[in-house]
Amino acid sequence: MLGHAMRESGVWTYGVVNLVHILGVASLFGSVLVIDLRLLGFWPTTSLPAITTPTVPIAATGFTVAASSGICLLATKATEYVDNPFLYIKFSAIALGLVNVGVLHFTSAWKARGIRELSPKEQSQLAKIGGISLFCWLTAVTAGRMIGYW
Repeated sequence: MLGHAMRESGVWTYGVVNLVHILGVASLFGSVLVIDLRLLGFWPTTSLPAITTPTVPIAATGFTVAASSGICLLATKATEYVDNPFLYIKFSAIALGLVNVGVLHFTSAWKARGIRELSPKEQSQLAKIGGISLFCWLTAVTAGRMIGYW
């Protein structure tokens, strides 16, 4: 039903939904990039809360927008995408990225980021999580871009 509605509502609908998807991905990835680079040790003189307070809500909103619009885009050509390996790479990378976000939010270092100075061990733990996150979201964005070329 959604796919039919997307296909039958005119050429502008797909274009607008695609634009919304790109804006969602840009908001998500731009925010995640800044967070992950800080977790990896960039800008050490800037406190983690100073970076995460504005970027986490932007990332969450970007993800919601990208996921919602992505469902519409997928529904438009679902049968064509079934055999596309990049779709499965993208979805796997997104799933791993979301699991990584969950792991991050449950670490004591993340919970204490605005309360006290983090130990070198905690900073190392956050750096590993940031590196995994960066890999997941770069993979998702790259695979998403490649879907159209398969």
